[in-house]
Amino acid sequence: MPELPEVETIRRQMERDVVGKKIKTVDVSGTRSVRRQPKKQFISRLEGTKLTGVRRKGKFIMVTLDSGDLLLVHLRMSGQLLRTANKDEVAKHTHVTITFTQHGQLRYVDPRTFGELFVTNPDTIDEDAPDVVSLGIDPVEEPMSWTNFGRMLMAHKMKLKAFLTDQTILAGIGNIYSDEILFAAGLRYDRTTDSLSTMEIRRLYRAVVETLHDAIKFSGSTLADDQYVDLFGKPGEYQEHHQVYGRDKLACRRCRSVITKAKFAQRSTYFCPDCQM
Repeated sequence: MPELPEVETIRRQMERDVVGKKIKTVDVSGTRSVRRQPKKQFISRLEGTKLTGVRRKGKFIMVTLDSGDLLLVHLRMSGQLLRTANKDEVAKHTHVTITFTQHGQLRYVDPRTFGELFVTNPDTIDEDAPDVVSLGIDPVEEPMSWTNFGRMLMAHKMKLKAFLTDQTILAGIGNIYSDEILFAAGLRYDRTTDSLSTMEIRRLYRAVVETLHDAIKFSGSTLADDQYVDLFGKPGEYQEHHQVYGRDKLACRRCRSVITKAKFAQRSTYFCPDCQM
């Protein structure tokens, strides 16, 4: 699933490339990708509007429209937003096509159809999208001091990986970046939040900030399934810089011990048994 760095990469590209464009037509194939509202309502609330801005909250892309509405997009497991020319071949599993009055289309492609698009309004978002409202702090959009981070950490007695991936606490971090953050901080995934020293809290805080910004710099991670590509179909490059994720049985780049794979909350977790305490 695309995480914060991948979604932020797409958000920045959309901000440069589609803000200011007016929507001419919207075509929807099937209804699963727009399942929160009737298909006709989704289309009518978009056609004729102009895109005025693009924000992000965790893994949600939030497009502001001149009508006052918001177009929200969540890519989930396999969703892709692609900027195309009208004449470009339509990829299989293209479920939504937004055609602009000038300069091409924005297409939503999703083989597994877990992702979604929906239109809401700031006045009704609490009712329409409680999962958006309940999101916690976005560590890139809402920077905080390490002391506030520490207070938040101490307020939740739980395992560190569970803390990092709980979307109601920190929005946008998933399986990949929680592993990379914990390696950078030198902490095991199963340490508890209340077991950290002040120095370890500061290390974890710094690892969250630096890992996410580094991943954004390299346009996120594209794994072996090639599910994630940016707005123009280009894969990310941060996977080349992964220290632990997906590197089980390989040598740790820091200490040369063997990277270990474990199960945590039904997900694969990667760590160095010597570097992470």
